[in-house]
Amino acid sequence: MKQVLKLELEEARVMVAAAVAKALELNVPETVCIADDGGYPIALERMNGARVTGPQIAWNKAFTAAGHKRSTHLFTTPPNGPALPGNEAFGIQLSFEGRFAAFVGGFPVVVDGEVIGGVGLSGGNGEQDIACGIAALAALAALLEPKGHKVMVQADIKK
Repeated sequence: MKQVLKLELEEARVMVAAAVAKALELNVPETVCIADDGGYPIALERMNGARVTGPQIAWNKAFTAAGHKRSTHLFTTPPNGPALPGNEAFGIQLSFEGRFAAFVGGFPVVVDGEVIGGVGLSGGNGEQDIACGIAALAALAALLEPKGHKVMVQADIKK
């Protein structure tokens, strides 16, 4: 039998707060979604002024990152991004009723080598979404590493 860590609301709120703080620093209205290991939202926040489409897009990114265990932008990073035309997963973004997001802004939450959730961001350009996602992961690391857990904090995550 395997014991697993579960991302809960306390951790999700810490991650959202860090992503929002980074978005405020960058002066970009973001929507942030923290999802569990099944890709379903634990916390979702749309900043004032953020696009009304942001919640669905952020959730899609968190869903994809958690479920497929990789940063969403890696699907379309040349030359070997699997969702690029001619590559093995071309068209994958049409999966799951269009919920699969194959562009920048989604990151798996990896703790102790296991994917326990996802973080998705929508509202900024690619660099801004990445910065806010990294801030969320770094906040989780700051919370969990004193308790003996290792959190992967980087943009390009592929498990």
